[in-house]
Amino acid sequence: MNKLRQLWSNLRSSFWFVPSLIVVFSIALAVALVEADSAGSDLWLARWPRLFGAGVEGARGMMSTIAGSMMTVVGVTFSMILVVLALASSQYSSRILRNFMRSRVTQVVLGIFAGIFTYSLIVLRTIRGGDEGAFVPSLAVFFGFVLALGGVGALMFFIHYIASSIQASNIIASVASETVQAIERLFPENPGQEPADSIDDPSPDLLAERSWRTVLAGKSGYIQIVDNDALMRVAQDMDTIVRMERGIGEFVVRDTALVSLALRDPLDQETVAALQATFTISRHRTVEQDAAFGIRQIVDVALKALSPGINDTTTAVMCVDYLTVILARLAPRRITSLYRYGEERLRVIARGPGFESLLTESFDQIRGNASGNFVIMSRMIDAILTLAGLTTTPQRRRALLDQVQWIAELAGRTLEAKHDRTRINTQITRVREMLESEPALCAKEGKPHSQACLPNMTA
Repeated sequence: MNKLRQLWSNLRSSFWFVPSLIVVFSIALAVALVEADSAGSDLWLARWPRLFGAGVEGARGMMSTIAGSMMTVVGVTFSMILVVLALASSQYSSRILRNFMRSRVTQVVLGIFAGIFTYSLIVLRTIRGGDEGAFVPSLAVFFGFVLALGGVGALMFFIHYIASSIQASNIIASVASETVQAIERLFPENPGQEPADSIDDPSPDLLAERSWRTVLAGKSGYIQIVDNDALMRVAQDMDTIVRMERGIGEFVVRDTALVSLALRDPLDQETVAALQATFTISRHRTVEQDAAFGIRQIVDVALKALSPGINDTTTAVMCVDYLTVILARLAPRRITSLYRYGEERLRVIARGPGFESLLTESFDQIRGNASGNFVIMSRMIDAILTLAGLTTTPQRRRALLDQVQWIAELAGRTLEAKHDRTRINTQITRVREMLESEPALCAKEGKPHSQACLPNMTA
């Protein structure tokens, strides 16, 4: 199943799959229309002579022109795509190029142009001259004219699409939308059946006392997909516990630990192969089961925007806004335990991100590159204020409060204008009041909340 998923993902990301399907369809259409013409060519001419009445030379000339122009358009289209890929890589991040390659619009438009070219060639070779054996597939030639008009419309639409898709707002929104969809799949609001209340997760000490047999990775790369159902089946069939040593999005080196099983006896090769097959490992990460990679792409765009050579604060602000959208979908959701049970017995110990780790992934590097940038700091505090109103979990609120404290420390060190420090301090006070609504959150080392949580930056 994992191989099929990887194959489908690779097909979706290729320039040739959808265009090939359209070319095959255009071949079938051309053959069908030529056959229809050979069966009833006089009928079409008799009913609509102005539409279908074309001589041999006229039909040949038109189909030759259509074929030549479509081939030229295909070359121009590929040139535009390459320019866009180069611009996106240099201006934003090389990690978003896969999103452009996966674009269904780009693939369909390329398929339309290649399909019209193929259609024209097939129809062109069926046109015959001569006094006795003359044959002009009038219906097929007419449809070639219609397809050519459609190709002109597709070219105009594609130019508009390219100009729109290269805009930073559309790129970031597209990545954010795909990441939100991944969160909806990975962290559903109704996560399903949980283990019974009487079952407690085992302590780390008890797990450490067990004997573990390790399964090594068969190749190096990033883990794209994990078949959790297959892992559960293996654990149940062997009546043991399977512990993931590497999770989605992590890089694994060949012949290093991939999973471990709570067994004393050595594993047979069939079991090792079955466990290795539950992991899809490739050269790059994907968003399908890896929401952190979607966040990583947006953070990369923000870091590029904040670099001294570009210094595009507006794009960085948009990145923070859409990171907030992603985290806001996750903040109120219950993330299921990494301890997976089957028939009320622990079977799988998984690895996966939580809200706190995704929050860190979203804001830490942006904050580290926002020295002296009041706008970015202010927008990040606004984002944390939004997230604070969406979660009541103490650990998550503590993580949000830590982010606010780190931003406050950065602002106190790097903001030169007293006015900017005062404005930041006002925002921080508002966030602190919301996050301190549960008294235990900010209490540490016996200090009062005002001293324990945030530094004073008004000086």
